[in-house]
Amino acid sequence: MKNPFRNPFAFSETPVTVITPLLYIALIVPLLVIHHVIPEAPKQIAGTNVNITEAWLDLQTLSDGFHPYNSHRNDVVRDWLLRRIEALRGDNPVVVFSDTISNASFSESGRDDTPGISVYFEGTNIIVYIRGSEDDPEEWYSKGKKPQGKGGVLVNAHYDSVPLGFGATDDGMGVVTVLQLIKYFSSSGRQPKKGVVALLNNGEEDYLNGAWAFAKHPMSQFTHVFLNLEGAGAGGRATLFRSTDTEVTKAYRSSKYPFGTVVSADAFKRGLIRSATDYEVFTGLMGMRGLDVAFMEPRARYHTNQDDTKHTSKASLHHMMSAALATMQTLTSDTSSTFDGRSAEKGKVPSGKGTSGVWFDLFGRVLAVFRLNTLFALSVTLLVVGPLTLIITGFILFKVDKLYLFSSSKHHHHAEGDDSVAIQGWRGFFRWPITFALATAAVIGLAFLITDVNPYIISSSPYSVWSMMISAWIVVVWIGSTAADFVRPTAFHRTYTLFWMFIAGWLVLVIVTVLERNPEIAGGYLLMFYFACIFLATAVSFFELFGLPRKSVYADEIEEPVDNPIARSRGRSISSARLMAPTEEEQPSGGDAENAGEDEEPTESTSLLGEGQRTTFKRYSSPHRPGPTDGIATESKTDRLTYGSEQPWSHSLPSTLWLLEFLLLAPFPLIIFGQVTLLFTTATYQTLADGNAALSVYMLMAVLTVLLFAPLGPFLHRYTFHIPLFLLLVFAGTAIYNFTAFPFSESNRLKLYFLQRVDLDTGINNVSLTGVGIPPFLRDAISSLPSAAGQTYTCIPSTLRRDLTECNWHGLAPQVVPNLHPEVPPELGFADWLTFNSTRDPDGKTEARFYIIGKDTRACKLVFNRPIVDFSVEGAADEGRDKRFQKASEYGSKELRLWSRTWERGWNVSVRWESGGDEVGDGLDGRVVCLWSDANESGTIPAVEEAQRFAPSWVAIVNSQNGLVEGSKAFLV
Repeated sequence: MKNPFRNPFAFSETPVTVITPLLYIALIVPLLVIHHVIPEAPKQIAGTNVNITEAWLDLQTLSDGFHPYNSHRNDVVRDWLLRRIEALRGDNPVVVFSDTISNASFSESGRDDTPGISVYFEGTNIIVYIRGSEDDPEEWYSKGKKPQGKGGVLVNAHYDSVPLGFGATDDGMGVVTVLQLIKYFSSSGRQPKKGVVALLNNGEEDYLNGAWAFAKHPMSQFTHVFLNLEGAGAGGRATLFRSTDTEVTKAYRSSKYPFGTVVSADAFKRGLIRSATDYEVFTGLMGMRGLDVAFMEPRARYHTNQDDTKHTSKASLHHMMSAALATMQTLTSDTSSTFDGRSAEKGKVPSGKGTSGVWFDLFGRVLAVFRLNTLFALSVTLLVVGPLTLIITGFILFKVDKLYLFSSSKHHHHAEGDDSVAIQGWRGFFRWPITFALATAAVIGLAFLITDVNPYIISSSPYSVWSMMISAWIVVVWIGSTAADFVRPTAFHRTYTLFWMFIAGWLVLVIVTVLERNPEIAGGYLLMFYFACIFLATAVSFFELFGLPRKSVYADEIEEPVDNPIARSRGRSISSARLMAPTEEEQPSGGDAENAGEDEEPTESTSLLGEGQRTTFKRYSSPHRPGPTDGIATESKTDRLTYGSEQPWSHSLPSTLWLLEFLLLAPFPLIIFGQVTLLFTTATYQTLADGNAALSVYMLMAVLTVLLFAPLGPFLHRYTFHIPLFLLLVFAGTAIYNFTAFPFSESNRLKLYFLQRVDLDTGINNVSLTGVGIPPFLRDAISSLPSAAGQTYTCIPSTLRRDLTECNWHGLAPQVVPNLHPEVPPELGFADWLTFNSTRDPDGKTEARFYIIGKDTRACKLVFNRPIVDFSVEGAADEGRDKRFQKASEYGSKELRLWSRTWERGWNVSVRWESGGDEVGDGLDGRVVCLWSDANESGTIPAVEEAQRFAPSWVAIVNSQNGLVEGSKAFLV
């Protein structure tokens, strides 16, 4: 036998130590690059008239100021968009709807059986219809008729921003993408087969109001599938994070740079992600099928004044634009029966019924898409085929007398009597579960520890946290497996580790398969593929055993010592662990091991009987470490070369099959889990300041660490000390940093939520900032504000944002309404900001009527101390015939939000509530509130300007509610 230790791919220390980390690095580096480096943007998308440079200039204009719905700049942006559409439209039939008619009254349910919120909204959407070549040529939308044919494709983006965000990516990039799509599909020679409806909706940031208003427009009856373009971050790649079905997702597959995974869609379904987009309205209210594409990083710039063109790039714009164009080209050209079917709404073009799907990208270049039923079938197949394959293989090994696994000895019959030869096949069986448990406990312990000591460090240093957990897990596994291998070396360490991974993977896949069926968790594809890789690697490790000699043949090779009464008395049960590999000095320079020593000088260990009649074995030791010995010599017909002190029969195992096992086990799980890990990091690492639980994020990091690096488990005991020592140093350095470093920076800021409340009855004016209260980041920020100096501010748990603290103090007086009496202090004129009157029904019914008007605002609300069950607004469209629009939830509504498209126009509102009984009375009380959201003019809201100017550089001031300033008066009817 050739010397396996000179084979560059043998299962020995140097090859394993070099090959396995190199493969991990070779995969992790491109995953990181693809995730963070966006393909360079051309000036124009090849073969089209879609111009990136033109779109970028439009984006700069659009995001040159805050433009929430309740701001004057919002009107400026709307007028500019109408002009741009006229300039970009081509020769194909185009109809532009400047919708100042549609309004909607609706409600959203509260959580946990609590009252919800009701809304009355007057829309100012812009809708552009590009007629398809196969559309009905009749202008049905202007004649009160229903649309005919197979319908059109909706592409949507919202043009409003939050009050303190410029909206470059949320949702400026979506808006300018829609503008370029209008230009493309309306240009000569590019008329789509199906009509395109481009919706630029207004009011998404306030409660998805614009999408609700679109549902009242005739064109909403024509669209049957949609593409929603959004921004939940402030750059990076545009991610497909939700889709209704397999068939629609296949349209996105035509993108040159597809990016996303169905795991994010599962997170939305389960409520793990609480953000909302127009997707909910299009799918839930209108019954359409479609896609949700959005930017997701960096989250710290989302909804802040860093959501501008300075902090994003043309590359991000190109990524969204190219994906949108390719998807829309596919959807508008599909005139098959894919989307035909029953409509969710009478008179609406049918949307059909899709199939639940699984989708994920590979290296940002290929999108895998298949049905959930296919995943279920594959999972069931693996659950059956996997164990059967191993059982059948084990049975065949048993029949051919090669099942060394689970075997402690071999019964041997010979002329002098029966005895047993030690096999030691059980050695190392329980090694992996113990080592795995210790390493996993270590990273879980780190998750708890960092949550207690410095929970927000991940906000600025996610990869430092990852490095700490990864290095800790690998070092603990290496120490455990290497120590066990030193004390009790076994050739089955790899096989038994794979076997335990197979058992654990099979049990997990059982659960995953059940969840795939109900409630249709598609993210189980990760674990299905993981188990498939484990199964293949385990099967190969079982097949390895066919290279061993029959156990009976091996027993024949173990002969009794001739002149050793002690050994003879112990028979053939002498430990085979005493057969050890030769040291480097003892190893032959070439040729077969059994011929080694022919030219050696006689020594004490030289056979007394000559060649072919040796009665003793050489006592071998590992070329890397000495093996254990008890001083008892054994003998065989040949000298065998084994690794260290492993079982002597292990010399027959193939020396390079480990590499095949590693290649089957590690790369694909690393790719698919690596991509999800990076997406998870992007989506969550800066959400702790929003009130998300830190422990849940760190625990998921610990779980992903184990899943990503568990494929190293069967091989780590062969590592030299160099890499573990390096990782130990990495762990020490990152741990010190993670537990002591300040968690925020100018590029990774802590969000503090601003709101100013003014009691217009008393003139009391309070400013509040809401954020994480422990450690005292919030107090440190407030103490830096001049107006808070010397004041005693109160801090209470926030009622608006979970797990956050709200601190209040007397703030600078707002100037959102021009002071009509300059000779008096501003607070004395507060009462003029809001005028209302309320009257109770004269017949004593639980009904009341309000008239409300606020100065220089078009947003007010009624807040009730007991829920209302119905309302109506004078001039509103008749929603009585449309069962989709419910004015109050099952448990009533605690607020009625009122949005007007006209400035300083009053609302006549009627509300109804249920009597509370004699003990509480049947009256209704609460507050009338008006909102002011326009912070574009300096001096309008001094308190927010002060916070932005004097707060530390690691703080971002964002809005807490739809308005920056709320002025209110009490009512009782």
